[in-house]
Parts: sequence; C-alpha cells; structure tokens
Amino acid sequence: MNESTSIPESSLNGAKTGFDIHQILKILPHRYPLLLIDRVLDLKRKERIVAIKNVTINEPFFNGHFPGLPIMPGVLIIEAIAQAGGALLLTEVEDRSDKVMVFTGIDRAKFRRPVSPGDQLRLEVEVKGWRSVPGMTAARMQGYAWVGDKRVAEAVVSCQLIDSSRGRGSNDGGDDEA
Repeated sequence: MNESTSIPESSLNGAKTGFDIHQILKILPHRYPLLLIDRVLDLKRKERIVAIKNVTINEPFFNGHFPGLPIMPGVLIIEAIAQAGGALLLTEVEDRSDKVMVFTGIDRAKFRRPVSPGDQLRLEVEVKGWRSVPGMTAARMQGYAWVGDKRVAEAVVSCQLIDSSRGRGSNDGGDDEA
C-alpha cells in the first residue's frame, strides 16, 4: 500500500465526515477476506467513528460457522470494531502506508446476539485514551456493534501503530531455521 489519501477538510475542523469503500482501502491495509468495514458514516478526529459492515452469505467464514445456521464469529465482530478504530487512528498518521495497527489488548468482550447474513453491523468506537510520542502511537477504544437497535457485541480494544517493516524478516542470506 504505497498510496495515501488526504483527510477531508471537514474532518480537520471536527465536523462530520464519512468515507466510502475506496477511501477505506486507502486508509486500512486490510483486504478481502479480512476487510470488515464497508463505509464510515461519521468520524470525529481522535474522538469517535461510526462504520458499517454489511454481512452477506458470501462471507467465507459462513461455510463452516455453522453449516445450516450461519453465524458471524464473535472474534470477527471484535476485529471489525478494531478496524473501525484503526481507520480513526490511521487518519491521524501521515506516513500510514509504512505502518500497521496491531492489537495490544482486548478487554471486557461481550457477545449478546448472533449476527447473520443480511444483517448490517453498525460499529461505534469511542477513543478512551490516545498517546502519541515520536515513533509510537497507541490508543484504547470502547467499541460497540449494533444490528438495528440491538447491541450484539462490545469490547475495549487497545492497539498500537508499528512500522510495517518490523514484522518482516531481514533477508541477510543467513538461514536461522532449526
């Protein structure tokens, strides 16, 4: 992902803004089948984000979870919450094409109702803590997932931005395998 997108001017002054799937693809490094947000409805810088995930029967996890009773895995709902939070976090980072957001914690996760094909998840994420020092940006966020007016899941997620090169092994010619 070498492309960067500018933050719309409306989000710079704290006003309501949204992103379509094309803008999301420029912000998040995730791709199918693990890109779990389709649209951002509202974003307030360093405060909150509201995003949508349209759940369809074509999702690959429904083949095995569960045959005859397709239910979206709870861990993927939490991942969708984290991706919404990641979109919020990454809009603040100019060199985001060189960064990746990683989980550092998941607390108080609760799953209240099953999510099925045809549902539309509304992901509401609010920043509870934000720390940015040279070389490190981290956030703690409270996330809720809704289908209609029913809360289906919630969790507090913590994440940190790291250099994307950090996870790649160096190719120095040596073979360290045992």
